[in-house]
Amino acid sequence: MPIIRNLAPSDIDAIMAINEENVPAVGQETREAMLQIFGECNVAIGAEVDGDLVGFCMLLPPQSTYASPNYLFFCENYEDFIYLDRVAITSSHQGQGIGKLLYREVESRTDAPWFTLEVNVQPPNEGSLRFHAREGFVEVAQLETRPGKIVSLMAKKLH
Repeated sequence: MPIIRNLAPSDIDAIMAINEENVPAVGQETREAMLQIFGECNVAIGAEVDGDLVGFCMLLPPQSTYASPNYLFFCENYEDFIYLDRVAITSSHQGQGIGKLLYREVESRTDAPWFTLEVNVQPPNEGSLRFHAREGFVEVAQLETRPGKIVSLMAKKLH
């Protein structure tokens, strides 16, 4: 059974490795950019199995300095929310309920009325779209973030 815990700056190498393993489903980041995102998170948690980090998620509140067009959409359209910048799980631990455990922990840690995120629709991330539909997320818009890349902006009402 995974242990869900707060991430620490010392986890950055494991975070980078898990993130890189999941590109293009998640955006590729430099170490510096990942540390900056981590520094702005109000929830940054990981799943640990046998002492190894096997998954993580990083969430931002409104009014951070993060300039992602996806995040800015929610800043412009929602007064209060928590924004999932990224979630990634090692391939060896996918399909074992870790994503659901991480999301339940996020939901227990926030008073925000909305849980927001985006999922790639071009190129398609069918597994993530199915997972988020099962979790109660609904599409509120689509956004072309660069030529050939379209995301589904999704939200789930929490409170």
